[in-house]
Amino acid sequence: MRPGERPEPGQVEPTRPGDTGTWRSLNSVAPSGDGAERSSAHTTVHATVHRFTDNLSLRARLTLIYGMLFFAAGSLLVLVNYLVVAVLLNALLAEESPAELIENSHYIEQVLTHVTRFSLLALFLVGLLAVALGYAVAGRALSPLQKITRIARRLSERSLHERIALSGPDDEIRELADTFDGMLERLDRAFDGQRRFVANASHELRTPLAINRTLLEVALSAPDVSPDLKTVGQTLLETNARHERLIDGLLFLAKSDRELESKARVDLSEVAGTVLSQLSGDIDKSGLSLRQDLRPAPVVGDPVLLERLVANLVENALKYNVDEGEITVRSGMYEGMPAVQVENSGKVIPAYEIEGLFEPFRRGSGDRVGSGRSAGLGLSIVRSVVRAHAGVVTAWPRAGGGLVVTVCLPVPSGGGTENAERR
Repeated sequence: MRPGERPEPGQVEPTRPGDTGTWRSLNSVAPSGDGAERSSAHTTVHATVHRFTDNLSLRARLTLIYGMLFFAAGSLLVLVNYLVVAVLLNALLAEESPAELIENSHYIEQVLTHVTRFSLLALFLVGLLAVALGYAVAGRALSPLQKITRIARRLSERSLHERIALSGPDDEIRELADTFDGMLERLDRAFDGQRRFVANASHELRTPLAINRTLLEVALSAPDVSPDLKTVGQTLLETNARHERLIDGLLFLAKSDRELESKARVDLSEVAGTVLSQLSGDIDKSGLSLRQDLRPAPVVGDPVLLERLVANLVENALKYNVDEGEITVRSGMYEGMPAVQVENSGKVIPAYEIEGLFEPFRRGSGDRVGSGRSAGLGLSIVRSVVRAHAGVVTAWPRAGGGLVVTVCLPVPSGGGTENAERR
């Protein structure tokens, strides 16, 4: 991308020299003109209406329905009461003379006015009491659902053995609770089977590959090995190493999809610094220029998974790059959340292919540098680790080629956000 050029829509501007500390973000172009204002006002009205209806709980909706039905029935009762009193008064005065009727009509109107006024007042007071009782009755009726919600929030991979076991009449809510218990039982069996599979696969798949690697290395170390056999042995060693990386990636992906087993307070800047020091040799050999701006970003999570997350991002930036390219790594607070961002130059990646890069065994279209050494699980593991930490990962194409990947994790409870947001 030449200096002075603006990135195309859906692309992120590359980091300029001396601008390492500025986060890359996807700029959105706002429409202009009267049409945009009308569209904005229309959207605001609809958003307000939807926000009001969406914020109403089921208990509030039931109470509102009870109140509306009561006031509708009460209004009908007031109307019937008015008509009955009017008919009775007219029947009592039916035998009087026309002069007496005209004289008493004023009193009839006063009686009807007072009857209507006191009826409406009684309707209002009793209506308020009915709404309060309706709110209490709705809460009582929904209490089993609240119990189901509390248990569902408490559940995790390690507490799937817990059941609702709802008692009471055999109604629709009891049927829902029993169905939920059956689903939990099936999930518990499935997760237990997954744990056993990962443990068995870790042994059954790694051991034969380790034995094959040892036998090949011993055979190639013999002094009487022919050149042809040595070539074949080196090829088999590379294939065996690729299978080991593939199995390690699959097992790590299965582990990262599960609930976090250990949590600790970790600083993403320290994690990124450790990863960069471990990969410094590969970065130096690649000839790529590394730019970094690591600022404190405290999070709570699994240190091993977080280190693997950052390592995968940096390794991808290293593998899928171009000659004399660059890598930029930054950490800190991004939009109020602890974050780490890895930016790299490379081949041009269409925006519609970004989502596919997070799928297993996907490396994007075309031949990318170093793709033969990868199993296509790097970004898949990144997404799984981010999900396990309740975070968000986004990726945008970089103007001129390459990718910008940003990982945002939740703010740890008890502070840790002393640093101001940087943009």
